[in-house]
This record gives sequence, structure tokens and C-alpha cells, in this order.
Amino acid sequence: MGQILDKIQGKEWKERQIRKITDKAFDRVKNDSAGRANLTFEELYIAVLLVFNDLNKRLPGPHFDPPTKEQVKSLMQESDINLDGELDREEFAKFIRRITKDTVITVSQGLIITLAVAPTVALLTKRTTENVPGVGKVVQKIPNSLYASLVTLVIVAFQQGAERA
Repeated sequence: MGQILDKIQGKEWKERQIRKITDKAFDRVKNDSAGRANLTFEELYIAVLLVFNDLNKRLPGPHFDPPTKEQVKSLMQESDINLDGELDREEFAKFIRRITKDTVITVSQGLIITLAVAPTVALLTKRTTENVPGVGKVVQKIPNSLYASLVTLVIVAFQQGAERA
């Protein structure tokens, strides 16, 4: 339940998750390079692939494809504030925020739809199952709020399971 609540806590949570992912990718690529503090284009592209791999693992929703090398090169030139041909940690974080903006919006829209529709579906199914012999009496005893929460959790779990399959 805590994980689901974390996922709907808003912009701060998303920013923290993306920052964790970008820092991890930046550090991983920098550990493999010899002594430089910034990312070259090739290192940047590897880092972008690592970031999208982590996003696809952590965020609910569909699988997101990383940008092409040409798109990365173009965005790198726009994001390179000091014009040295490389990105430092802060430039990289802004670069990643820029290329993942649509990804986060898509995930947010999916969660909003799920969390708005699921309780309505739950209450409709509860009314329908109240007339089923044997099950109906048990369903009637469950409070609407608890029943809606349980059905919502099942729907979210089902969506996540379907996306991983």
C-alpha cells in the first residue's frame, strides 16, 4: 500500500525518483571512464540507455523507448550550457528531465485514470455481487470504502502484472 501511495504523491516524488536514477546513471558511467568529471557524447548515450532502463523498471505503465543517437546529440548541444561539448552532473540532470518529461506525464495520466475509474467500478461490482447467493452476504458486510480500496489495489496490481508480461 505504501508503494502505491508513494506513486501518487505528486511532482516531488517523481522529481526525487528521476534524480535518483540520473545520479545513479551518471555515477555508473563516470566510474567506467578515466578521471573526467563530465560526460562525452558516447558516455551520455550510454547513460541515457541506463536511465530509460531504470525508468522502465521503476515506473508503472508502458515500456518507453529511449531517444535515438541523433536526438540525443541534438538535445546535448541544447543542454550544454558552458559549450564545452560535454555535460556535467547538473546539465545531465536537466537533460534527463527534458527527455523524460513526456514519460512522466504518460505515467501520471495512467495512474489518474486507474485511481478515478477503479473505485467507481468497485462500487458497481459490489452492488452486483450483493445479489449473488453465498457471496452477497459477505460483500454486504464490507464497508464501501474498504471494498473500493481493495478493488483498486487489485486493478493496479493486475495492470502492473500485465505490463511486465
